[in-house]
Amino acid sequence: MLGMLCFVYVLNFLDRQLVSILAKPIQDSLQITDSELGRITGFYFALFYCFIAIPVGWLADRTNRVKVLAIACGLWSAATAACGMAANYGQLVVARMAVGVGEAGGVPPSYAIISDSFPREQRGTAMGIFNLGPPIGSALGVAFGASLAAAYDWRVPFYVVGGIGIITAVLVYLFIPEPERGQFDPAPISSDAAQPVDSFGQAIRSFFGNRILVVAALASGAANFITYGLSNFATLFLMREKGMALEQVAIWYALAVGLGMGAGIFVSGRLIDRFGATNKTAYATIPALSLVLALPFFLSFAAADRWELALALLCVPLFLNSFFLPATVTFVQGEVAPGARVISGALLLLVMNLIGLGLGPTFVGAASDFFRPEYGEHALRMAYYALAPMYLVAALLFLWLALLIKRSSGDVADARG
Repeated sequence: MLGMLCFVYVLNFLDRQLVSILAKPIQDSLQITDSELGRITGFYFALFYCFIAIPVGWLADRTNRVKVLAIACGLWSAATAACGMAANYGQLVVARMAVGVGEAGGVPPSYAIISDSFPREQRGTAMGIFNLGPPIGSALGVAFGASLAAAYDWRVPFYVVGGIGIITAVLVYLFIPEPERGQFDPAPISSDAAQPVDSFGQAIRSFFGNRILVVAALASGAANFITYGLSNFATLFLMREKGMALEQVAIWYALAVGLGMGAGIFVSGRLIDRFGATNKTAYATIPALSLVLALPFFLSFAAADRWELALALLCVPLFLNSFFLPATVTFVQGEVAPGARVISGALLLLVMNLIGLGLGPTFVGAASDFFRPEYGEHALRMAYYALAPMYLVAALLFLWLALLIKRSSGDVADARG
């Protein structure tokens, strides 16, 4: 079950990243600017992805989560294939919005299915394995997409990946079982806790009325701002400013993404299970530390004069940047009732992706066009420098979260005493 869910997430992220991976040939074909690229991979996609996820999450909490996931996978895969048919920028925007609508039903139901299939002490590792989807999807997208584009045309990867996704949707519908809600949560769990929340509005008020959950979402959004701002322009940056060819991107950048991000997410999940069981502040302090450690390597990556050195330096941020993901998801899923897990995951993604996916690439693309008159071909480097302070903002937000968790744990201990 976990392997199949991870593969669906691989496809989810592969579909999401194809435009960024094939940015240069798409720009050459459709004549679009960095700002337009940033909006189509960021704001336009996130606008539909984030807000549609809320009603989809509410529906999934009240119905069969596996069926919702399967239908969503089929929808986004068909929309991905449609991206390959785009003849101009407007058509590509519409197709990417449709991908966002479908992908809104992908991750939140998976979070809840995993949380109801593993006990709390194993969820960090399970979430870590599931969250290997982004690095594997990105790596496969780079290797697979760039190779097909180099051999044939940039449109071909969209057709192939879309077809694979439709087949996968059918397999999910047929073979993944729907787990019992709350079956691994510690007693006493009231029968009401495992039931869906009464209303859509109640679910939203419950999440945003909890300051700890809101700060966790904001901190993750700031970290995601970095992740998407970096990754959605990394291929273009390495090709335009560092001199990589598409064939080299297909091998070396794919390996860096797959091994760097994959190892980081898996190690983060293991660390969360190791330290989070005895100290809940670890859910926040581990991401804060990882972001501080990543910052100097990110700046060195942007400044490097050769792609070989730049890629070697990039491996460290790729490893550390995603530590926040298993930590925050596991924390939020453990803080809410079993009957509200899908909608809570959707609301977490709303904040996290509206800030990160919606604004991160949009900011970097706009900054690149802003710096272009003065810095020319090095405009993206300056945009990355402008992105760097977000590392400190995100780290400070996670430290604030750690403080809130510590205070909350102290209040609970005093009440029990």
